[in-house]
Amino acid sequence: MSTATTSAPAQINRPNIVAVGTIVWLASELMFFAALFAMYFTTRAVQGPEIWGESTALLDLPFASINTTILVLSSVTCQFGVFAAERFQAKRTGSLLQWSKWGMREWFALTFIMGAFFIGGQVYEYAKLASEGLTLSSNAYGSVFYMTTGFHGLHVTGGLIAFLIVLVRVFRAQNFGHRQATTAIVVSYYWHFVDIVWIALFSAIYLVK
Repeated sequence: MSTATTSAPAQINRPNIVAVGTIVWLASELMFFAALFAMYFTTRAVQGPEIWGESTALLDLPFASINTTILVLSSVTCQFGVFAAERFQAKRTGSLLQWSKWGMREWFALTFIMGAFFIGGQVYEYAKLASEGLTLSSNAYGSVFYMTTGFHGLHVTGGLIAFLIVLVRVFRAQNFGHRQATTAIVVSYYWHFVDIVWIALFSAIYLVK
């Protein structure tokens, strides 16, 4: 008499719905920024090089480069926070000076500070340009400059708010598990996205004059 053996059904690993939804949403955001780039270069072609040459001469490239470097480095600190979240380490296991033992909270807090510094630098640049006569309504360049960089600044501010929400939730949670780790990873997707967009904006506005 033969006996039939039954094997356990194979488990299906479904993609995380939150991560998938975030990626789809970022794809729509990419189309939004693509439209801003198209507006910028179209206006530049229509207005001619004279207005662009006069207006871009007011830009402070060294300051903008430093501000950009800080934002790009914030992606590095954000990713270190993701690494800590993936190993379910919410907070540091050593002193504050031992950055190799930092947890997600410390890395995300540092990322928040660097992002806030970038926004502060952008506000300072706006004030300086306005004092020199370049405003939203001064000419076509001023309109596209403030619209493109301003919308990006709003996205960075949204990322800062997301970091605060994650930090508060992790602080209040009794255990750090998959849910908290997934939230941290999803926020990192968004932050890397706004950093990459800014690199493209910085190249188009500050370098390609």
